[in-house]
Amino acid sequence: MKEAMFYDTAAGGTVVCNLCPHRCRIKLGKRGACGVRENQGGRLLTLVHSKVVAANVDPIEKKPLFHFHPGTLSFSVATVGCNMHCLHCQNAEISQMPFDRGKIAGRDLSPEETVSEALRGNCRTLSFTYTEPTVYYEYAYDTARLATEAGLENVFVTNGYIEADPLEAIQPWLHGANVDLKSFRDSFYRRICKARLAPVLDTLGRMRSLGIWLEVTTLLIPGRNDEEEELRDIARFLRELGEEVPWHVSAYYPTYKMTDRPRTPVKTLRRAWEIGREEGLLFVYTGNVPGDEAENTFCPNCGACVIRRHGFQVVSMDLEQGRCHQCNRELPLRAD
Repeated sequence: MKEAMFYDTAAGGTVVCNLCPHRCRIKLGKRGACGVRENQGGRLLTLVHSKVVAANVDPIEKKPLFHFHPGTLSFSVATVGCNMHCLHCQNAEISQMPFDRGKIAGRDLSPEETVSEALRGNCRTLSFTYTEPTVYYEYAYDTARLATEAGLENVFVTNGYIEADPLEAIQPWLHGANVDLKSFRDSFYRRICKARLAPVLDTLGRMRSLGIWLEVTTLLIPGRNDEEEELRDIARFLRELGEEVPWHVSAYYPTYKMTDRPRTPVKTLRRAWEIGREEGLLFVYTGNVPGDEAENTFCPNCGACVIRRHGFQVVSMDLEQGRCHQCNRELPLRAD
């Protein structure tokens, strides 16, 4: 356990956590909405610093990040816990473990050991992923600083539910992010995720202004967030952030507490792809449909396929120093 960052003390030993928009008021002996930050004697402690529940070497495309060092490996780590409680969570076994199973599992892996494992795995980046990196902020912060010193770049795969001060504090060591924009309706966030939409939109804009490489994912759930009007709202918002921001539209499958919805039809993904393109986004990708043409990257100038993928694997790259090999246009990506 380690003392948490970003909290205030209040009367009667209560603490106020300022890490995420929940702004939990936590009484003595209690935990916040994330389940992994506890008030002990008037001090807020993180219960998951260096307590890793998952650690793997993944393709960076699995995050998914398609324009951030494509074709490279990323050392991916997570602790238990999350500050949202999505009914359709695909990693609920670990993200909701403190609530559903009443435990905090994980093996000891210090920031120094994490960086060493990433280097041994020939990784270009270190990803804080699988659950929600905001809730294990202190571990991510300490590790990201060491990783940067070692020549690695750092990634958050996140729901975007973080306050401005902690995001700005980690920005010097946070190089890229994929933010899960779950819906463009506050009612969806309140009912399905026990959160709010506006703070996520604020985070997306703030990441752009801070120079953090940004890609966005929306998991399309039949009958929940896949109506054309809502998809256009998302695409228009992203276009305002920048036409070059990649938008990943991914297929849902029934899981956790939302098993009444069917799998997402491929035609829904393709229609979302069309909407994104119609609204001016240069790069829209379909996810969870290996072999679909829309998982490839095409030059927006000449239309040449510059990165061909199958699932999370890069099959070929027709780039030279980040430029299209056919027409020499510079692509908006970070490549080695």
